[in-house]
Amino acid sequence: MPAQFPDHKISAVVPTLNEETTVARIIEGCKPHVDEIIVVDGHSNDETRQIAEGLGVKVIQDHGKGKGEAIRHAIKYIAGDIIVFIDADGSHDPDDIPRLIQPIIEDEADHVSGSRLIGGSSELHGGFDECFRLMGSSFVTACINWKFKVRLSESQNGFRAIKTDVIKQLGLRENITTIEQEMIMKTLKKGFRMAEVPSHENARSAGYSKISLRKVWFRYIYTVAKYLFFTLVCSLTLNSDAAASLWCLGG
Repeated sequence: MPAQFPDHKISAVVPTLNEETTVARIIEGCKPHVDEIIVVDGHSNDETRQIAEGLGVKVIQDHGKGKGEAIRHAIKYIAGDIIVFIDADGSHDPDDIPRLIQPIIEDEADHVSGSRLIGGSSELHGGFDECFRLMGSSFVTACINWKFKVRLSESQNGFRAIKTDVIKQLGLRENITTIEQEMIMKTLKKGFRMAEVPSHENARSAGYSKISLRKVWFRYIYTVAKYLFFTLVCSLTLNSDAAASLWCLGG
C-alpha cells in the first residue's frame, strides 16, 4: 500500500488510445501513490497495450465507444475503495494524486475533481478551439452550480478521484467525455459530497486530442439538459401523462 494512506486501497484507471509515447511515464508516475493500475485501452493501433503489459499492470480493452465507455467498463474490475482517473497523454501529474484523494481520506468529500481553473493550464488557451472549449466548460459548470447551489470552478477535468462504492451507485451512461460532467451531476443529485483541488494541466506531451468540438459540442449541451433540466421539468409535471415519465429517464 502507499505509505501515506495505509488504511485505503487506491486504484488508478488510465484510459488510453494510441498513447505509446506517454503511457509508460504515467504508469510509473502512478505506482508510488496507488495499489493497482488498470489501463483501459480503446483498441490502440500502436504499442500502447504492449508497453502497459510490459510494466506489469492490468490491461483491459473497452468496446471502442469512447472514454466514457472505457471508464464505465473499468468499474467492474476495481479492487480499491478509492478510484483515481488520470489521462494517459501527460497532461496530468501523477504526483498530484495524494492531494486529489486527501479530501476523501479525511472524510470531507466522496468525489474530488482536479481543477485547471484554479491550478492553471498550459494547454487550455491560445486558439479558437481552446477558447470555445473554455466557454462551453464554463457554461456547463455554471448550470451545475446554479442547479445544486455549489461553487465548482470546472466540470470537465478528467483527473478525479471518487469512492468506489459511490461511483457504483451513479448509474453512469455516457460513452464519451461527457461522462465527466455526468459524474459530477449525478454525484450531487444523489446527495454525495463534491470537492475540487487545484491541479495544473500540462501541455500534452505527445499525440493529439481525441475530441472534435465540431462533432460533439451538442452532446455536452444535451447532457446538461438531460441530467439537469429534463429531470426538473419532470418533477414539476408529476401529474401529467406517461410522456412526462420518459423525460425522467435521464435522471
